[in-house]
Amino acid sequence: MSGTDYQSDTLNAFTPEPSEARRVVVLISGSGSNLQALIDAQAHDELGGEIVAVISNQADAYGLKRARDAGIDAVALPHREYDSREAYDGALIKVIERHEPDLIVLAGFMRILTPRFVNRFLGRMLNIHPSLLPAYTGLHTHARALADGVTEHGCSIHFVTEELDGGPVALQAEVAVVPDETEESLQAKVQAREHLIYPIAVRWFLEGRLQLKGDAAAMDGVALPPTGMRLSHADAAEELDEDVEE
Repeated sequence: MSGTDYQSDTLNAFTPEPSEARRVVVLISGSGSNLQALIDAQAHDELGGEIVAVISNQADAYGLKRARDAGIDAVALPHREYDSREAYDGALIKVIERHEPDLIVLAGFMRILTPRFVNRFLGRMLNIHPSLLPAYTGLHTHARALADGVTEHGCSIHFVTEELDGGPVALQAEVAVVPDETEESLQAKVQAREHLIYPIAVRWFLEGRLQLKGDAAAMDGVALPPTGMRLSHADAAEELDEDVEE
């Protein structure tokens, strides 16, 4: 990892003191592959807490089935049943607070959140984005990166603020873009890194190590740089048992 003094073995070296399980609510809109990574981490006692509910704005989201299969409360709250974004977010706040979460995790939740919602959970809400922020906010990140001819791409975990994809970054993972890269191959490599680092960031937050301090993310009380901690392509590939192309 660059930008800090943390070494790659930080991923697995910290053992927290035993305590009551911290509570996580996950928001999704689709298939829930990052949700599955979190469920798998929880099953191996590597999440640092318990996913107590999964909420989707799409009633047919496959991620709800993933939740039910794991014995997690799965809640469909279709946004089309509400007259406004504000009305929907108000209902969503009520559903979330019923579960008394320590952390809200956005895992492919395709909604722009209102200021009321963001400020209600400020400092307790993480999102994952398929680019090395601040590059390529918004949609179609892989296609835009390839069109620009970049040699480095990746994903970012950040705290959610009112600025779309603009909250302080906590953790990133790099992907080396090879000459014959396609949008599909790049998406697959980035997604593998998402599944690697999201459970780690959630665990760090639930252990009290990762926090939002003012306008910056902080790890163990130390403010992180604007790009957070970054896992290099080589380190990520090693963690994922990928072949590193020379």
